Amino acid sequence: MRTRTGSIRLSLLALLSLLAGLLAVTATATPAAAAPNFKAPFGCGQQWTYSHHSAEVRQALDFVRTDGGATAGSAVLASAGGTAYRYSQPTGAGNYIAVDHGGGWKTYYFHLASYSVANGAQVSQGQQIGVTGSTGNSSGAHIHYEQLYNGVGQSIVINGQSLAPYPGSYYSRYLTSDNGCGGGGGGKYWVDTFANATGYAAANTNDAQGVLNAGTNYVYCKVWGQQIGSGGSYNHWWLKTDLDTVYAGKNGYGAYVSAYYLSRWGNDEARDNNGTVIPNC
Repeated sequence: MRTRTGSIRLSLLALLSLLAGLLAVTATATPAAAAPNFKAPFGCGQQWTYSHHSAEVRQALDFVRTDGGATAGSAVLASAGGTAYRYSQPTGAGNYIAVDHGGGWKTYYFHLASYSVANGAQVSQGQQIGVTGSTGNSSGAHIHYEQLYNGVGQSIVINGQSLAPYPGSYYSRYLTSDNGCGGGGGGKYWVDTFANATGYAAANTNDAQGVLNAGTNYVYCKVWGQQIGSGGSYNHWWLKTDLDTVYAGKNGYGAYVSAYYLSRWGNDEARDNNGTVIPNC
């Protein structure tokens, strides 16, 4: 014969079992445990401010640059490795890239001026995937950035730290990037150049190969060579890099551009945006 006390005990055990099951389901459904270690979507050492407004979907953030460099033309970097897909939505996101990181995670990068990788390309963290612009429904150059898990927008997390609560306007909160710093991202050092620069086959002006566009660019290493500039502004260092435009019959890979065109630092200095001395080739 079952007593009243026994019935209550069984009911409590059943309830506890149900709660334990619900907790287990909740724990396995938590997306944060599977998230990549996302980094900022812009170059090493750069500082950008960010904001969120009510029209933004999927908990997106908009970034604009505040360290003296131009927002328009700055490199957009992959926050984590994955497969990059190119899209175009002229009345909305403009030119944009979605990077599939696996495990249900994706990042979106909207309003690009141009793409820097092929559709379906495998990209590494810190690799340039596009150029900041204002295509689509945009009132000015910026990076619209999203992190999604199984198609649902997540609060933006960089280096394991949430950027929430989001500010409603620019210039109240800032983020400095360590994406690609210290030669990360395959031995690349990110630098800003203030003007289009001709690239040459060696550390001199004898054999022009093409042009490196002004903006944020990666370089591999430096060599000492012909002086560029004179008087109070000059540089003997040359930076090995890959050019944006290649002249007919020339090779734009591993060409040399004068460190004179660096936006930061002084005469005969060759440092990346984080202040790291670029190594010798």
